[in-house]
Amino acid sequence: MNPAIGLLLALAQYGIFDAHTDVGVNPKAGSFVYDKMSGEYRVSGGGANIWGTQDAFHYAYRRVSGDMTFQADVSFVGKGVNAHRKAVLMVRQDLDADSAYADIAVHGDGLTSLQYRAVKGGPTAELRSTAKGPTRIRIERRGDSFTIQTGETVSLKLPDPVYVGLGVSSHEADVVETSIFTSVTLQGAQIEQRPLYRSKIMIHDLKSKKSTQIHEAIGVIEAPNWSRDGQHLLVNTSGNLYRLPVTGGKLEQINLGGDYRCNNDHDYTRDGKQIAFSASSPTSRASQVYIANADGSSVKLMTPASPSYFHGWSPDSKWLAFVGQRNGKYELYRVSAEGGPEERLTTEGGYDDGPEYTPDGKWLYFNSNRGGDWNIWRIPSGGGAAEKITSDDLEDWFPHFSPNGKQMLFLSFPRGTTGHNGKMPGMKLRLMSKPGKIQDLVTFFGGQGTINVNSWAPDSRRFAYVVYEPI
Repeated sequence: MNPAIGLLLALAQYGIFDAHTDVGVNPKAGSFVYDKMSGEYRVSGGGANIWGTQDAFHYAYRRVSGDMTFQADVSFVGKGVNAHRKAVLMVRQDLDADSAYADIAVHGDGLTSLQYRAVKGGPTAELRSTAKGPTRIRIERRGDSFTIQTGETVSLKLPDPVYVGLGVSSHEADVVETSIFTSVTLQGAQIEQRPLYRSKIMIHDLKSKKSTQIHEAIGVIEAPNWSRDGQHLLVNTSGNLYRLPVTGGKLEQINLGGDYRCNNDHDYTRDGKQIAFSASSPTSRASQVYIANADGSSVKLMTPASPSYFHGWSPDSKWLAFVGQRNGKYELYRVSAEGGPEERLTTEGGYDDGPEYTPDGKWLYFNSNRGGDWNIWRIPSGGGAAEKITSDDLEDWFPHFSPNGKQMLFLSFPRGTTGHNGKMPGMKLRLMSKPGKIQDLVTFFGGQGTINVNSWAPDSRRFAYVVYEPI
């Protein structure tokens, strides 16, 4: 694929927006899905509220400047838990929880208002609209004036550039609610350049303690898996799966025979004959888990429920471990490779992610914020009591065992990082060779996509990862 075409496809995954994130304190992570066929934006968010001096919600956004008209049709999914869950069109100064902002907010009970925080850290005020439960909502910015469609206006200074986007707050910290936005238009604004990245695929050798770059490209390439014959890496970019020789060279696309938009969760069985991958599709805008032959043929859906994100095969290739969001909670599940109902493995609150089997098949290691911070935990492979493995000042994600079972590689975000959607400096790849014995291997600019899935070489001496460079 032409790199420029691949970049355009990658940028299209968010529609007119650049990215999405949780703002403020969100015990339950939000999510965002854009359907390029229908133009539908599905935003799911938790958080206590968009109100007071601190906001908590999920936000899909882009940076713009100048006057603008921002409008969309909006609807809620389901009856909801709190009548004051909110779906908003928001213009925001920054992504801090206490940022100044103005929005048009539709509540679950139909209340519609122009909300605003005039200064960072100040209180939120509102002007209530005469409309109740409108389908189409609009907010306009003209200089320092913000107006919603029924005429309510407030004067508010938000220096350019600002963030403009779609937001959802459940008004219940431990609940995730979903709103659907359609016919979304943003007119008149001066669009800030989308954040672009250069991806560098690296191979780190534990013996030499050096990392070697084998591939570089404009755009986001993610989640290398090492093939079982040691000859190539399996990666994803622009919604497709590719092979890349470990010696470097060109990406070779794997033909899955359908319209799947793959994300960064995929891997081979131990014998290398099959792959599992997560993807959205025209029939499901949220991620589901599939298996296929290693060449991409004979794709089979494994998780009708969504969203579901694959993370690991059992060593005997009989089970697939995945994380699923069900009833507003992200928990660990498994499903038989032969098909059948999913089995829930964790129930103890928090947000569990990244399950991976140990090479002996006895344990599932995963990351969770059930203790407050993000740490690595483990449970017996069939489910059971959880045991905490890491405990320090960093936020630990995605545990991956070497094939010989002697070493665990994991990704650590800087202290206080609440999720894993971003790319940032100060990321670390760390290695645990004995309980409690952790060494830092590499510090770099990375994050989501660096090592979401197992990337060890068959020799247990090397592993692959991705570094990102903002451009």
